[in-house]
Amino acid sequence: MNSVLHFLHLAGVIIWIGGMVFAHFCLRPEAATQLMPPQRLPLLAAVLGRFFALVTVSIAIILMSGLAIMLPIGMANAPPHWHVMLTLGLLMTLIFAIIVLYHFPRLKAGVANQNWPAAGAAMNSIRKLVATNLTLGIATTAVATIVSRL
Repeated sequence: MNSVLHFLHLAGVIIWIGGMVFAHFCLRPEAATQLMPPQRLPLLAAVLGRFFALVTVSIAIILMSGLAIMLPIGMANAPPHWHVMLTLGLLMTLIFAIIVLYHFPRLKAGVANQNWPAAGAAMNSIRKLVATNLTLGIATTAVATIVSRL
C-alpha cells in the first residue's frame, strides 16, 4: 500500500510541476511570438482551464497520499524534511487557489468580452504566480530528493 501511495504522490507532483514547465517555458512563449492577443489569449485560457482541472485533481491526490503516508508515523515523528515539503506544498496550493479563484476568472472574462488588455493583464499575473509555484515546486522536489538524503 505504501508503494501505491508513493506512486500516486509522485504522479500528482509530475503532472503539476511538469505542466507548469511546459506552460511556462514552451506553450506561452511560443503562443506570444506566433499569435496576436485575440488568438493567443483564448487559446491560453482554454489550455489553462484543462490544466487547472488536472492540477486540482493532482493536488487532492498529493495531499491525500502525503497525509496517508505521514499519519501512521505521526506529525511529531515525521522527519523534518516532510514538514518542509508539507509547508511548501500548502503554500503552492494557496497560490494555485489565488490563480484559479481570482486571476483565471479575470482572464476568462477578458477573453469573453474581447477586452485584450484586461485578459493580458490577468495572464501576466497568472504567469508570475506560475513561475513562483514552479520555483517552490522545484525547491520541494529538492527537499524530497536531496535534503532527505543528507
